[in-house]
Amino acid sequence: MRNVLFTLCISLSLLGCKSAQTSKNTDSSALKELVTIMQGHYSSEKQANLDKDYFNISLRMTPIWKSKGHYLFVEQALFNKQDQPYRVRIYKLTQQGDQFISTIYTLKDEKKWIGKWATPEAYDQLTEADIELKDGCEVVLKRLGKNTFEGATGDKTCPSELRGARWANSKVTVTQNTIRSWDQGFDKDGKQVWGATKGGYEFIKM
Repeated sequence: MRNVLFTLCISLSLLGCKSAQTSKNTDSSALKELVTIMQGHYSSEKQANLDKDYFNISLRMTPIWKSKGHYLFVEQALFNKQDQPYRVRIYKLTQQGDQFISTIYTLKDEKKWIGKWATPEAYDQLTEADIELKDGCEVVLKRLGKNTFEGATGDKTCPSELRGARWANSKVTVTQNTIRSWDQGFDKDGKQVWGATKGGYEFIKM
């Protein structure tokens, strides 16, 4: 009887390990899917041509620090001024259960790293001491289906001082060839002071 119980316990333990491993592999696969579809060069040219309230923006996401995890170096600029990005960031992508977290970092000396996407190995010289966490500005996404993720920042968690704002909010949808991003800044009274008013920017992968 003891032998039967022992065998049963071992079998259940192995089954539990197998289930956990399968879950882990599934999580890793979904995270890798998100990282893969996010990286690339995007443009909002089509949207800008249809609606003059939107600019033609270049959005470029380059994978870096592959040995450390899933990181993307991000540059956002007017398309005809890609050498002068108005936003330079690093995104760290991780997974917690069924949620995918895009943690945001700024760079202490961003001008030094602008345009290095042409020679990605240059980012190997970039260290964690060169970046600063934008606390409260992480975007939490969920997977809606194959190659489709959607999420947002927390409610009033991301501080902003741009144009008199107190906090910023971002809503993001990622698909295989597009990223829809709606960034808005609000003052202390909840009035929007910067960002698109009609809806998010629609970036199409080039």
